[in-house]
Amino acid sequence: MPVALFAALLGSLAIHAVAVLGLDGEPFGSEPEPPPLRAELRPLPSPPAEPVQDVQPVPVKPAARHAPRPRQDVIQQKPLPASEPVPATAPSEIVPEMPSTVTRTPPPPAPPILPASGVVRFAIFKVPLGLQVGRAEHTWEFTDDGRYRLRAVTETSGLVSLFKRLHLETESVGRLVAGGLQPERYRTLRNGQDANENADFDWSTGEVRLTRDGSVHAIAPGTQDLLSLNYQLAYLGGLAEGSSLGVVTGKKYERYAVDSLGEEEIETPAGRFRTLHLRALTDQTTEIWIALDRQRLPVKIRFTDRKGDSFEQVATELGMQ
Repeated sequence: MPVALFAALLGSLAIHAVAVLGLDGEPFGSEPEPPPLRAELRPLPSPPAEPVQDVQPVPVKPAARHAPRPRQDVIQQKPLPASEPVPATAPSEIVPEMPSTVTRTPPPPAPPILPASGVVRFAIFKVPLGLQVGRAEHTWEFTDDGRYRLRAVTETSGLVSLFKRLHLETESVGRLVAGGLQPERYRTLRNGQDANENADFDWSTGEVRLTRDGSVHAIAPGTQDLLSLNYQLAYLGGLAEGSSLGVVTGKKYERYAVDSLGEEEIETPAGRFRTLHLRALTDQTTEIWIALDRQRLPVKIRFTDRKGDSFEQVATELGMQ
């Protein structure tokens, strides 16, 4: 090995040793070792003797003169005869027991904003490539007894489907009430199999159960699932100023703060629409453009995951009956 290279190697090792060990050769941050301790045992001195004093009795004054006054908040009662049962508490002190859960009365059904049935079809693009990677179809149905059924089918298409086949089905079933959609059941299938991302709503107790882990969460009024959220926006007032609502994704329950980004004119294969651009921020971002002149139907949806990958659904067809 050349002398210069050997010297450089030694210099490098010396620099790393100083950086790790410190300038004084001890590990960085350590303190010098203290001197050894010396101990010497000595007997304890005897305590001084205390002088013995005669204890004089303390005169006790009559108790009647200094008897404490009875408290004003204590009610003196005479003992009840042995034949009568003694109540645990006075009637005025009994606190009514509150139920463990608050039962809510189901609200009455309300007429739908949308027609009785319809469909919105989308083309799905990878942003910003502009490459179509799939398609989606949303269908809805409202019945005369105030119930609704939403269904969405999303799948890969074209060349993408040759490399990654995905067929995702989601369904939301529930009632239509004065505040809008009230989901009762949310189901998800992936490639024909249960995706275990389901949710059951119990509005009598204000709770939702996630089948993924069996957890139960208290939910706020107006909470939606991930599919019904797109169509609940038609029933929310004051969207231009922003809103907030609970959302169940099938994996978790969280609050969505919905911000308004203003009105926009957008062009889609299904036509040109005057829309309101909305955005919900969590650890991911969901943007929805609702058509103000078409019952606030979603005509464009953009989803950006936590890694920054974005996919955009653009309406290609609107059909209503």
